[in-house]
Amino acid sequence: MEKKIGIINRTPPHGKAHAREALDLSLALSAYNESLSLFFIGDGIYQLLAKHQADIIMQKDFQPMLKMLELYDVENIYVCGESLALRNISIAQLVIDVKVLNHQQLSTTFALQDQLLSF
Repeated sequence: MEKKIGIINRTPPHGKAHAREALDLSLALSAYNESLSLFFIGDGIYQLLAKHQADIIMQKDFQPMLKMLELYDVENIYVCGESLALRNISIAQLVIDVKVLNHQQLSTTFALQDQLLSF
């Protein structure tokens, strides 16, 4: 039986390696596990905003790799609706398609996972 794995993205895209490591892990796990879910909450939603300009802070732009999630059949991508609202960000500003969940729906979806990894 395949385990359901959830990867929680809580950190902004640059400044630390957490966001890139979570994306690398997601792409690697997708090759072995079809029950993979990605969650973007808090400042983690900034990872999904278009036009990062990472070169200005001398960082590598990993955002094009987000679009590879679709090629790797990662379909369960969730965003916290409250996090979007607090930051005045709309779904149209995000670079990939996501499902917006409220706190209760997130808690329920977290509970369905066999393993949660937080970055």
